Amino acid sequence: MPTPAAVLCGLGTSLPARSVSNSRLIAENDLDSDERWILERTGIAARRLADSRTSTGDLAEAAGRAALDSAAELAGAPVRPDIVLLATTTPDHRCPATAPEVAHRLGLSGVPALDLSAACAGFVYATACAQALVTAGLYVRPLVIGSETYSTTLIDPHDRDTAILFGDGAGAVVVRAGTSEEPGALLAQDLGSDGGHAGLIQVPAGGSRRPRGAAGTGPHDDYFRMNGRAVYAHAVRRMTDSARDVLSGTGWSPDDVESFISHQANQRIIDAVGDRLGIPSSRRHGNLRDLGNTAAASIPLALADTAARRRVAPGARTLITGFGGGLAWGAHTLRFPEARPRSYAPHTHHDTDEAP
Repeated sequence: MPTPAAVLCGLGTSLPARSVSNSRLIAENDLDSDERWILERTGIAARRLADSRTSTGDLAEAAGRAALDSAAELAGAPVRPDIVLLATTTPDHRCPATAPEVAHRLGLSGVPALDLSAACAGFVYATACAQALVTAGLYVRPLVIGSETYSTTLIDPHDRDTAILFGDGAGAVVVRAGTSEEPGALLAQDLGSDGGHAGLIQVPAGGSRRPRGAAGTGPHDDYFRMNGRAVYAHAVRRMTDSARDVLSGTGWSPDDVESFISHQANQRIIDAVGDRLGIPSSRRHGNLRDLGNTAAASIPLALADTAARRRVAPGARTLITGFGGGLAWGAHTLRFPEARPRSYAPHTHHDTDEAP
């Protein structure tokens, strides 16, 4: 018998217009690398990069609007969210949160809106929060957005270890109350963290632990740093274990999974997790090759891309898993949504309010 569930009913994306190939990135940033090595090592051939006028909020607004229009098309009527959750590590400002302004720009002033920070696991965490809010009966239609502009905020363009990996973009989903048998139904979730390894993925300076300009900070401490080898080992193990736990909680075996969408970090990580779970490559979906690692935006972007290409039928048994700094990780099982994704270009917005 169907049980009450949260259901994904709208898909939206927004990407910067500029696509930068590996060869172009190397030439522009004078990187000590070559395009073939990058592709073989990461699975990335290109990425979208925002210009200096495009913020995380700009991308989030466009993706959110696209998701709302997608949901309205499916419902046959306009859709109004009652809460906005924005997963990001690159907010427009350190204070205030970016979500309230995004909500305002979407015509949702007065609706609760908050940022959620779990690095590349942000969308998994935000979706779990939306699922909990809906199934508890507290809200009936959350809007969940993952949006990032790593290239303009956190990445040293001359650091070949990180500059080659990250791209910018936003993806969004609309969630509503429904039943577990519907396409888009979120079935089970598993979340975890391990702050004992926080230093493996970190921006050392700029927070209260090491304020910008404090004694002992260097000019590169404002940039993203990652211990690639250690992160690889943790990501593979944590995502695999989380996926197994959530499959068990759903009552599925890996053979039951018809589509697998992982955080788009590195093709070697995606393949290692898929291989350990026993999910064949034909059932693994993503867009890492063209977009790179878009952090909290990567899973909704991959989900929308899979839907747009009609690679998976609505209702198909789907497994999603993500991993990021914190360390933080998580997984969901769901039935693949039937909404048709929409994609809108970001509209840049400049601060107009005077400082108090």
